[in-house]
Amino acid sequence: MTRAPAPCGELAEELGPSAPPLDAEELVELGSVKQKGGKVVHAWAAEADFDPARLRSNTFELEWPPRSGRRAEFPEVDRAEWFAPEEARRRILPAQAPLIDSVLDLYSRR
Repeated sequence: MTRAPAPCGELAEELGPSAPPLDAEELVELGSVKQKGGKVVHAWAAEADFDPARLRSNTFELEWPPRSGRRAEFPEVDRAEWFAPEEARRRILPAQAPLIDSVLDLYSRR
């Protein structure tokens, strides 16, 4: 059985110091989806203030180009933007679209 990563830790890993402070108790699990290539994506929803213009992502190091022996540093997240649900559904990977529906359903019940 695979275990979902800790969502607050994953958010901090991706967004670095620009991640909004979240308490794991405030997160609402949206479920998991399996992408075409087999990767399983686990998702949670939370309410927080986040200005995409203030994104300061952490970075990771990777050999690039492959088999070149050279290492390069890349951001975990290259940019962040807010979209209306229809635009988000158009831009997201098709297998992840049900997560948008889940969050819309969650907030329509409030």
